[in-house]
Amino acid sequence: MACSIVQFCSFQDLQSARDFLFPQLREENPGALKRDPSKSLNWEDDNWGAWDETESQEPEEEGNTSKTQKNSWLQECVLSLSPTSDLMVIAREQKAAFLVPKWKHSEKGKEEMQFAVGWSGSLSVEEGEYVTSALCIPLASQKRSSTGRPDWTCIVVGFTSGYVRFYTESGVLLLAQLLNEDKVLQLKCRTYEIPRHPGVTEQNEELSILYPAAIVTIDGFSLFQSLRACRNQVAKAAASGNENIQPPPLAYKKWGLQDIATIIDHASIGIMTLSPFDQMKTASNIGGFNAAIKNSPPAMSQYITVGSSPFTGFFYALEGSTQPLLSHVALAVASKLTSALFSAASGWLGWKSKHEEETVQKQKPKMEPATPLAVRFGLPDSRRHGESISLSPCNTLAAVTDDFGRVILLDVARGIAVRMWKGYRDAQIGWIQIVEDLHERVPEKGEFSPFGNTQGPSRVAQFLVIYAPRRGILEVWNTQQGPRVGAFNVGKHCRLLYPGYKIMGLNNVTSQSWQPQTYQICLVDPVSASVKTVNVPFHLALSDKKSERAKDLHLVKKLAALLKTKSHSLDSFETEIKEVILDIKYPATKKQALESILSSERISFSCLRNITQTLMDSLKNQELESVDEGLLQFCASKLKLLQLYESVSHLNSLDFHSDTPFSDDDLAVLLRLDDKELLKLRVLLEKYKQENTKTTVWFSEDTDGVLPVQTFLEYLDYEKDMLSIKKISEEEYVALGSFFFWKCLHGESSTEDMCQTLESAGLSPQQLLSLLLSVWLSKEKDILDKPQSVCCLHTMLSLLSKMKVAMEETWDSQSVSPWWQQMRTACIQSENNGAALLSAHVGHSVAAQMSSSATDKKFSQTVLGADAEALTDSWEALSLDTEYWKLLLRQLEDCLILQTLLHSKANPPAAKVSSPQTEPLPRLSVKKLLEGGKGGVADSVAKWIFKQDLSPELLKCVNKERDVDNPDEPREDLLRLAYEQFPCSLELDVLHAHCCWEYVVQWNKDPEEARFLVRSIEHLKHILNAHVQNGIALMMWNTFLVKRFSAATYLMDKVGKSPKDRLCRRDVGMSDTAMTSFLGSCLDLLQTSLEADISRDEMQVPVLDTEDAWLSVEGPVSIVELALEQKPIHYPLVEHHSILCSILYASMRFSLKSVKPLGLFDSKGKNAFFKDLTSIQLLPSEEMDPNFISVRQQFLLKVVSAAVQAQHSISKDKGPSEEAASSHWKDLNWPDLAVDLAHHLQVSEDVIRRHYVGELYNYGADLLGEEAILQVHDKEVLASQLLVLTGQRLAHALFHTHTKEGMELLARLPPTLCTWLKAMNPQDLQNTDVPIAATAKLVHKVMELLPEKHGQYSLALHLIEAVEAMATL
Repeated sequence: MACSIVQFCSFQDLQSARDFLFPQLREENPGALKRDPSKSLNWEDDNWGAWDETESQEPEEEGNTSKTQKNSWLQECVLSLSPTSDLMVIAREQKAAFLVPKWKHSEKGKEEMQFAVGWSGSLSVEEGEYVTSALCIPLASQKRSSTGRPDWTCIVVGFTSGYVRFYTESGVLLLAQLLNEDKVLQLKCRTYEIPRHPGVTEQNEELSILYPAAIVTIDGFSLFQSLRACRNQVAKAAASGNENIQPPPLAYKKWGLQDIATIIDHASIGIMTLSPFDQMKTASNIGGFNAAIKNSPPAMSQYITVGSSPFTGFFYALEGSTQPLLSHVALAVASKLTSALFSAASGWLGWKSKHEEETVQKQKPKMEPATPLAVRFGLPDSRRHGESISLSPCNTLAAVTDDFGRVILLDVARGIAVRMWKGYRDAQIGWIQIVEDLHERVPEKGEFSPFGNTQGPSRVAQFLVIYAPRRGILEVWNTQQGPRVGAFNVGKHCRLLYPGYKIMGLNNVTSQSWQPQTYQICLVDPVSASVKTVNVPFHLALSDKKSERAKDLHLVKKLAALLKTKSHSLDSFETEIKEVILDIKYPATKKQALESILSSERISFSCLRNITQTLMDSLKNQELESVDEGLLQFCASKLKLLQLYESVSHLNSLDFHSDTPFSDDDLAVLLRLDDKELLKLRVLLEKYKQENTKTTVWFSEDTDGVLPVQTFLEYLDYEKDMLSIKKISEEEYVALGSFFFWKCLHGESSTEDMCQTLESAGLSPQQLLSLLLSVWLSKEKDILDKPQSVCCLHTMLSLLSKMKVAMEETWDSQSVSPWWQQMRTACIQSENNGAALLSAHVGHSVAAQMSSSATDKKFSQTVLGADAEALTDSWEALSLDTEYWKLLLRQLEDCLILQTLLHSKANPPAAKVSSPQTEPLPRLSVKKLLEGGKGGVADSVAKWIFKQDLSPELLKCVNKERDVDNPDEPREDLLRLAYEQFPCSLELDVLHAHCCWEYVVQWNKDPEEARFLVRSIEHLKHILNAHVQNGIALMMWNTFLVKRFSAATYLMDKVGKSPKDRLCRRDVGMSDTAMTSFLGSCLDLLQTSLEADISRDEMQVPVLDTEDAWLSVEGPVSIVELALEQKPIHYPLVEHHSILCSILYASMRFSLKSVKPLGLFDSKGKNAFFKDLTSIQLLPSEEMDPNFISVRQQFLLKVVSAAVQAQHSISKDKGPSEEAASSHWKDLNWPDLAVDLAHHLQVSEDVIRRHYVGELYNYGADLLGEEAILQVHDKEVLASQLLVLTGQRLAHALFHTHTKEGMELLARLPPTLCTWLKAMNPQDLQNTDVPIAATAKLVHKVMELLPEKHGQYSLALHLIEAVEAMATL
């Protein structure tokens, strides 16, 4: 119960506001400014001993200076926070940022209020004007439903130009007023407060504006009505567009302050009425001893200024004097409304030209003259200058700071200094007013006090808060002469905010209604980006020696120090604690002291029990009227908890061992299972133990069932003779359950005695069952290793079930027992399936045993003459509850098998394993499967298949070989077992669909893993049902592929060639190699969709069944169900996309240049791309522009040439990477694909085939060329092309070898042939090392293809002779 500083709000992004107000502080190079703080604290790394290297220290000093500037920027700003914390303004020069609170989740998961920038911009209208002061004033709502609550917040801003402007929270200008030509020094506000005493004068609301030589006060009621009217008119102007709206009148007074040199700050005290004595004293001081006085003391408005000459000046303005109340707003006073259509800095209204606006702005309005007001007296201090003044909440005291580091406390009524603090340079001050809580009062013995009962008036205490930024300390002082009651280290860059007002617009009626929480004082810390407030308890003001509360607090501090010391003598230690706690008077403090004792880890259990018993005895010995019932009940409840702890600890410490042997037959009888069922259960649990790879940390205190008494007391609570468990975490719940039951489950403690002890302590059977199950289900590893614990659980559960309140006797036989339903719910929610399955078997057995005994009891009653229908009812109830148990056992068995499969150990990976495949799979529970929808099981298995990277063929093989056991492959055996348990959920098409989706989801997370997408397409191809296949392919295309595909298309069309890696990563989000594979997978997907669309009419839509045990599943719609809801594709549109994809894939695969994919299509073709594949689009017609056909033909010829080159090019330096590339080419028959594309692109297919034959012979692949000739239709044109190629081969052999025999042969050839051969260019040949025999065969082939009447037939005859002659050389 000491003074504390509490954070109530934080900043979401304070740095953005700082960067807006201070652009020069933006971090252009964050790396250059960051420094490891650990290095700066280590003298060994800071050039220790480098005495002469002074230059190296300069950059560090600069860095520290910049760091200080970045933290102290808030000191240079104008800062204001609304007292209701619904708006904060940070302004500097011409800019301002309005911050509004928002509720968001913090890093710890709790909701907290965070300030975020709601509006930012420039507020200046006049040229060169800056913001000097700002206020955030919440205005009260006028609605009946929210009386007394704030409606909206008005921002009042003062400028160096003298203007005072009023804004809404969104930065819309409401009102602008020029009241004086000098700059605005300070804005302050006073709101309505209910007078504490009848003699206190009621203060009116007002806004005071300080200028260098004047004070303007605006009446609060007039300001409130004017601002409401302005806000309404701005809203109407925004709706209607009418801007010529005059603002309502504003009432203000203007005083010209005289006889003072400089004014820095001010405080408006309000209306004060002098007592007769003060009236006569003042009259004598002013008019001498002959001065006459009036019968009634006059009312005066008091103002205090701080500055110089005098240091503080006191001004008094008589109410009802000649000073006029200016209740009109003339045209000379420049006050305009700004339309909501313009920004806050848009200036004047009206549709004027720029020149006209500048003319109006330059014309300064006529100022109303100020009424002179002379200083009555002051505190002279010629060497010091006042810097700020802060008025206390009750208007009796004021704190003043000066440039000499002093804080002076002034008595406002008497005008004297009553206290002074020194050594507080640049201090920031504020006030906290605390009202006493009447319920905390306790009458003192033997003394009568007017405050000794809870019916008297509440006392009020005032505390002065001083923030010293030079020292980074925040202090709280008791006024007037009290001590310091609190001090906090808060940092050197904070700002202390003390508004000094609350909500404007309240009166003596509305202020008594409900009001929101307002903060009197706030500390803004830019380093931690938080807003804090100070909490001061009222009793800190009670500093007199007779204060019982002060004595109690001293005793609490003494007790805290005592608990921290190490005591050698336990008896003396216990005695001292007893004396301290008995000396405490206040029950609330005594309870606090007892709580600290019970939570101390240094005190033993016996000491805790003795202290609590002593306190209990002392309370019982007191009179009943003076004993606090709450404290008495608290002591009694803690004593009962300590007794329970002692009893349980005693039972756990006894040496108890059960000598009863335990065999498999006993387990079968206990669980009511036959030998076959027991063997099956053992096999399942053994596999589960082997494959369950979950790592768990076991603590010794958990396994031993040890729990400290302090922790035990924290977990439990006694209320109305009922023992209840507090809301604690799951780990703490398990620890408490282990303390009760762990020894019993191990057979090391008496189960009967423990149950009897816990029942007598007041714990309900439901709570005990929950604790027991939490221990059992969390300690799965130990339980599976010790089967005898099943017998202990059976005994414990039987005893709990026989308790009085466990199972109601009036329970309806037609319904399900809530007791057993609680146990089944715990098993359903548990992720430890092995322990859950065992506990379900035990629960089923105990339930059957109890039902049988109940049946026997009813049967005996029936025999004795009872109703004959009782037996029937019993059997119905038994069968209904038994069915639920059987259903749960089947579900748990399925879940156990599935969990075993998902956590089976992976085989050593042969290929590269990515990081997503190494992530552990989440554990399963029956609840998760029931809430996972129909596809939950298949989705879990698909994640496991992805992690194991199993091929689709393996899944198919395992599904076919269900009856074959393979002990060498436990992974496949588990998968086969899962197939048997889930024949519907793991149907092959369903599993392939989920695997397909899982792989494509993982590929989308990391597109560089191209093999994931390839494997996804493989699973897609293995789906047998065309309806499912079509839907999955369409969903994949729309969700993951089409955006990247369109990006790749536009990128390649823009570049005009195969793009480089950097461009691919920027536009498509993957590397160039990954993009090549991606386009190939897209082509496979589109081709698969086309095939599925053809065969879908021949197939029926599959019926998705669910296993009987899982009919109650609920949750998201499965992937297969979504796939079946997809519309059929539009075949021509998919084919159109497939053509584009083939073009892109070929361009990337062979790095083709001068290719613009979209340039191969007309406008209709381009518009149809990337549209919904199920929609009907306008596609290109059969009649195509010849220019397009020519461009397409050139592209296809490039593809064929590149394909043949990639297959048959000979490179001496061929490396393994190139071999991999060539093997990749074999996956697709590019020449056939080019011919197919030619058919769709309206290009002559024969041209492509002839070019392919020519390329094959060009690369020396004569055998493949002979096979390809068979597919050419126009053999004559092909023969002419091959004749040229033959000539190139002979020209190379004759003219480039330069052998003697070759020259002689050349001389014997006919002149026509020699001339023709010389015209050939052998450099076009890609392979010149072709045997002459192959060339001779080619010539004969040309002769076969050429008709005898052809013009080149004779040339071919000469070539035959030449080749035969060369063959004989």
